[in-house]
Amino acid sequence: MPACYEGDYPVVFTTELEAQREIADNQLIRIQQFLDGERDFNDAIVTDEFVLPVDVWPDSSISIEDGRVFGKIE
Repeated sequence: MPACYEGDYPVVFTTELEAQREIADNQLIRIQQFLDGERDFNDAIVTDEFVLPVDVWPDSSISIEDGRVFGKIE
């Protein structure tokens, strides 16, 4: 399953394309904020978001390829 990070926690998406579109949408928001004078240029064009493969386990925990495991946030 693909995921991208929101803060320190991976957010899981159904498809890689869905995750990519979420990142693109966030990028468009930052660019619009630059155009509206709410962000500087470098802050608007630089992103630290990325898609990574994850495993979702029956207890709803998520593991990523480096071995870290995240519990379900309620």
